[in-house]
Order: sequence, then C-alpha cells, then structure tokens
Amino acid sequence: MEKQVLGRTGRLVSVVGLGTWQLGADWGEVDDDQARAVLDAAFESGVTFFDTADVYGDGRSEKAIGAFLTDHRDDGITVATKMGRRMDQVPENYVLSNFREWTDRSRRNLGVDTLDLVQLHCPPTAVYSDDEVYDALDTLVADGAVAAYGVSVETVDEALTAIARPGVATVQIILNAFRLKPLEEVLPAASAAGVGVIARVPLASGLLSGRYTRETTFGEDDHRTFNREGKAFDVGETFSGVPFDVGVDAAGRFTELAGSALNQDLTPAQAAIAWVWQQPGVSTVIPGARSVEQARLNAAAGDAEVLGPLFTSGVREIYDESIREHVHEKW
Repeated sequence: MEKQVLGRTGRLVSVVGLGTWQLGADWGEVDDDQARAVLDAAFESGVTFFDTADVYGDGRSEKAIGAFLTDHRDDGITVATKMGRRMDQVPENYVLSNFREWTDRSRRNLGVDTLDLVQLHCPPTAVYSDDEVYDALDTLVADGAVAAYGVSVETVDEALTAIARPGVATVQIILNAFRLKPLEEVLPAASAAGVGVIARVPLASGLLSGRYTRETTFGEDDHRTFNREGKAFDVGETFSGVPFDVGVDAAGRFTELAGSALNQDLTPAQAAIAWVWQQPGVSTVIPGARSVEQARLNAAAGDAEVLGPLFTSGVREIYDESIREHVHEKW
C-alpha cells in the first residue's frame, strides 16, 4: 500500500482509506460483527486511514472504530471524524460551545483524548467564510481536543474558500470519474497550500463498480433509494448527482475502458479507486465497504501501477459525452 502525508496534519496515511458511513447507517443493515470484520480486513490489507462522522448511525460508526482502536493504539492509524449535522443546518449553530459538545461526544465514542482530525460536515456555505468558526476550531486545537481540523465540502467554491484558511489541514470532496471538476482548481490550490485532499465517493455510490443495471434496486433504508432526488441531504452524495440510468450506461463504458486501456488485472472498481488516488494533490481516497471481500479488493487498488494517459483520456471522454451536463456546473 502506498502512503502519503495528509496535508497539514503531517500524518502519513494509506492512499486508500476506508469510509465508514456504511458501518453506521443509510446503506442497509451492517451488524457489529460484520463492521468489525470489515475494519480488521481493511487494516490487514494496509489501510491506516479511517473516515467516519458523529451522525453515521448516531455514533454507531464511531463506536465501532473505537472498539477496533483498542487493539491498535500503536499501529499508526489515523481516524478522521466529522461534526455539525447533529443540529439544524444554520450558520448560527456553528459555534464553539457546540463544537466542544460534539467533539467531546466523538472522543467518548472513539475512546481517545484527542481527535486526530475533525472535519466540518458539509455545513451551510456561509460557514466556510466565517472568521469566528475558524477561531473556534483553533481553540479546539489549543485545548487539545483535536490535533487538526478540516472541512468536508459539496462544491468546488467551498473547497477553495476553506483552502485559503491557514488552519485548515484537509479538504474532503467528491472526486471520481463522474466528478472531474475538482481537478481544475481544487487539487492545484490544495497542493500549493499544503492542504490534504480526502477524495470521497470514488465509486459514485457503487456505479463505477459496473455491477448495476437499470433494473437494479436497493433497500428502503439505503440512500440510493431514498435520496435520489436529494430529499434527505445533498443529491450529489447519491450516485454523485448523476441520474441513475445515465450513470449505469456511463459505467458500462467505464468498465469497457478498464478492460481495454489497462495493462493491469484490475476490476472496474479498483481502476476507479486507483485513478483517483493517483491524481496529483490527492492524499487519500475513502471507498466504503460492507464486506471483508470489498474491503480487501478496495485496499488492493492502493498498490496499482500508474494507470496512464490513455486511461485518463478515456475517463475524460466518458465524462464530457455523458456526465458533464448533469454535474459540472452544480458542484
């Protein structure tokens, strides 16, 4: 597994991490034993970066990682959590007193004195420009509650606003073969500022695995069912904001590209993950996994050879012809 420095945190992390939203909620049921097995399999496969949030299963994901950490205190693991979505999404709620309450809860859930990295969890856009918000985050660092802070964003403009702040260590953003806009400005700006980039949703909610057809259905408790129109949260978090049928067709083209333009034995999902972490400026990519097999296969993409310009040209062609009109100007 390749490793890189995670921006201003100074921490060395695996280029393929593990996103743990699915271990808490919104992807169908995952029991505690299954969650632990996924965490163990990821770590055994070289993953040292785990991303969670206080609202994933109302803390269930954090608690699963906390139990896992009890056996891995000295193993070089970095855990990033998020805060801010436990209250109404208005700028007035992003204040120091709430930050302290939220981080205290996460510290208890994770069983740590100091959080490695806490990220604002896609707050209202105005929050990214509020001086008092960053003053409060700096206070958390000074108090020892968190070692570093970053932001998770929906849009390129939000990312650029945050990158300009000297205390921001990382920016988390959707980046995949169906979301190329961050390549234009976010990655260069982050690299220039020394800010780490955590790329999320690398498989476009599973589309880029190539396993879905237009007839594929998902459970009622799966966000790929209930959030297709953005009824629960930003629609860009579900299939990267691409209409499902469009995404299935484009994913078919991506699967063909992975089979024809690579000299490596990679699945479409592995090719999608490897392509993301190999983009200049990306620190780590955080695919999710609901099974031991998925965790191991995803991690194996962290050892992929350079995919090369032919593959990248194919990705851009698919994006320009099928995807751009649906997402590029929205996020």
